[in-house]
Amino acid sequence: MQNTSIAIVQTLQEAGHTAYWAGGCVRDFILGKEPKDYDIATSALPDEIEALFEKTYPIGKRFGVITVAKNGHHFEVATFRSDGSSSDGRRPDAVLFTHPAEDALRRDFTINGLFYDPLSKDLHDFVGGRNDLQNGILRFIG
Repeated sequence: MQNTSIAIVQTLQEAGHTAYWAGGCVRDFILGKEPKDYDIATSALPDEIEALFEKTYPIGKRFGVITVAKNGHHFEVATFRSDGSSSDGRRPDAVLFTHPAEDALRRDFTINGLFYDPLSKDLHDFVGGRNDLQNGILRFIG
């Protein structure tokens, strides 16, 4: 599964987009644990994601999330975004497509606000998640 997730990141980057592993898989990877799944965050818009991959599902397209099926695995590929207001207290009424730093701010915990580029091996931490992970601290973002 890891190699397939790297191939998806590579496809997105070769098409000129920023693309990283995002959230819990980065946390687990840093801790030396095998992630259960690999979520990918990207600058590619949903239509661009669909155009790049053979088998996709627009399950969360309205929120910028496309499921990519590849090699028998499913990956959530989400456009970097910030959430608007939420009338039901759970799901945003609208999203604004944005950049990685803004996307990190909408996540729950600092240790889930990390991004990792598996090609360049660069960690992107806009919310102090790496220090919190190393110190065993669980903090909400903001």
